[in-house]
Amino acid sequence: MSADYQRWFLLNASPDIRAQIESFPALQPGAGRATPLRAVLLTDAEIDHTLGLLLLREGRALELHATPAVRETLCDGTAILRTLEAYCRVEWRPVVPGADASLGAGLSYRAFEVPTTKAARFGAGGQQGRVVGYRVTEEATGRAAVYLPGVQELTAEVRAELDDCACLFVDGTCWHDDELIRLGLAGKTARDMGHLPVGGAGGSLEQLSSLPIERKIYVHVNNSNPILMDDAPEREVVEKRGMEVAEDGLEVRI
Repeated sequence: MSADYQRWFLLNASPDIRAQIESFPALQPGAGRATPLRAVLLTDAEIDHTLGLLLLREGRALELHATPAVRETLCDGTAILRTLEAYCRVEWRPVVPGADASLGAGLSYRAFEVPTTKAARFGAGGQQGRVVGYRVTEEATGRAAVYLPGVQELTAEVRAELDDCACLFVDGTCWHDDELIRLGLAGKTARDMGHLPVGGAGGSLEQLSSLPIERKIYVHVNNSNPILMDDAPEREVVEKRGMEVAEDGLEVRI
């Protein structure tokens, strides 16, 4: 994300971060490894959101925004942060849910708690701040986008963070709650793993499709979810209800 197309900020760092950078000229490094990437904001410590940090190790320094709970897990649980610090300087910026924070480049954000009952795989089990969402605001216009790639329940507190936002990027991991069980891929439901399913009664599509948000886009879509297929009936249902499915190379301006 960027407000001036010169200074860029990442929301999470997935394992395919190298491919993302190579496919997007604005993120590619310049002379002497200078990079337009200013910081990474983490929603949680999940491997699929943090493993890409190790691929950013050749930069001069990395500014990392994360809650204390996420930082603890990355240091003492997965050890990703300790490994990264062996290669480059990491400047940690504590994320405080509910507090406004400026990124200093025309953008500001407010993180918010996303309640979860998912068992912690690595440390930080009972701490607050294990999972957060971000409401990012362009300071010049006041327009905001909400990034919510992992949500187990759309509580009243979480839904309040969506008010008046121009764009919502939301968890689209599974269509069915028991999707991975049906396919023999896992022994847990989507909710057990911290994800509200898209379809069905009480699913995110039912709860979000009527909200007056200009663009509502599903992200973090698992390869088991049929909405990834253009001709799937589930994809048709999503689009008829005014929501979108993210795809590689998607650019969104708010």
